[in-house]
Amino acid sequence: MLQRLGFPVVGSHRRFVAAVGIDALGSGVWLPLSVLYFLGTTDVPLAHVGLALSVAAVLALPSALVAGQLVDGLGARRTLQAGNLLQLLGFASYLLARDPVAICVVATITGVGRNMFFGAYSPMVAAVSAPGEREAWFGLLSALRNTGFAVGGLAASAALTVRSENALHAVVLLNAASYLVSFVLMARVRVAPAASAPPEQAGLRARGRWRDVLADPGYRWLVGANLCYALSAMALNVVIPAYVVDRLGLPGWVSGAVYVLNTVMVGLGQGLAVRAMTGMVRWRAVVLSASFSAVAFAAFFLAGRVAMADVAIAVVLGALVVYTLGEMTGGPVLSTLAAEAPPVHLRGRYQAAFQLSWNAAAVIAPGLFLALLGAGAWQVWAVLGAIALLGVACCVPLGRVMPLAGQRISNSAAPAAGTDPAADPAADPAAGTEARANRPGGASH
Repeated sequence: MLQRLGFPVVGSHRRFVAAVGIDALGSGVWLPLSVLYFLGTTDVPLAHVGLALSVAAVLALPSALVAGQLVDGLGARRTLQAGNLLQLLGFASYLLARDPVAICVVATITGVGRNMFFGAYSPMVAAVSAPGEREAWFGLLSALRNTGFAVGGLAASAALTVRSENALHAVVLLNAASYLVSFVLMARVRVAPAASAPPEQAGLRARGRWRDVLADPGYRWLVGANLCYALSAMALNVVIPAYVVDRLGLPGWVSGAVYVLNTVMVGLGQGLAVRAMTGMVRWRAVVLSASFSAVAFAAFFLAGRVAMADVAIAVVLGALVVYTLGEMTGGPVLSTLAAEAPPVHLRGRYQAAFQLSWNAAAVIAPGLFLALLGAGAWQVWAVLGAIALLGVACCVPLGRVMPLAGQRISNSAAPAAGTDPAADPAADPAAGTEARANRPGGASH
């Protein structure tokens, strides 16, 4: 079934896939309740809850850099598990949060855990997959996470329908339990050690420095392209619901239909989208993604110029289809480039820089986009369109200075000969000291 949808053969990595799915299920339960939980279980005013969560997000930001160093020092699997444990601790502590300071503390703990998880996520995917198949793997896990979010969201809706404090506490405990199950499953994930590297490459891990990451022009352009992609992705949660209901005055079910349509398309179509890109040059696939986004933003704006509500609904849903095509086209390719491009001894630090583009988008988008939407409809869509086109501009030098971005998407495993620069023997404790001492290094692609 998975292969018919364009996804790779899971094979011996079922535990890893299950761990990611359960993690996504717990997150899906929590996301719709992240603010409502504190409003329903404490006497803290809405403004104070929002301030506490915002401060927590800022305090957790530096942990993304720490996660990068941990991946380089301890390996992706251990760092990912540490993130699971911190999120388990944080969400279990939510039951004790009764004032703004406590809310800020527990939200900071979960934020640090989340940053550690995502700092290790892409290196871990690279460790369990083969070169040539990584777009398909990132596509599979993206679809899985979207499905988990959808199912978790249904559970959260049930809790909101009950409207009891005990139901809200149960949701938090369910989320905490999901991280425990994910931790246990991840502990049994095994990754084959990489082939030995030449002796002169041994010990590269210890010489890795952050300035080496900053000095890589190809990765700088990649981070820039992903920042534009991430800002565009934030429109689904930040801009579109408020625009549809408040600006266009459409029925509330349309906003829900937008989420359902996006989730179904990603869940069922992500693998097919990656398969359709077989043979396409990677940087051009990212250009196509940004182009889809720009067209979608223009269509959302045009929906506000339509007088008939039924036609406006059709335009909104059509724009959402194009928008989701952009999401499905760009995400797997950008994630693959972020995982494969770094030299192996700096992969964690490189991935931390990549993850910071997502964190920055999460900080920038709500304030900027809602302020623009408050000023007028055309302002927010014009800025989002400009961001998408800026992403296109980042891809042109990316294809020139990062040879990996100029390769074609193969969707088939590379030949076994040679070494895989993204393999991670540290992801598997069974690999042993010798494997870690002889891990492959070399220059960035």
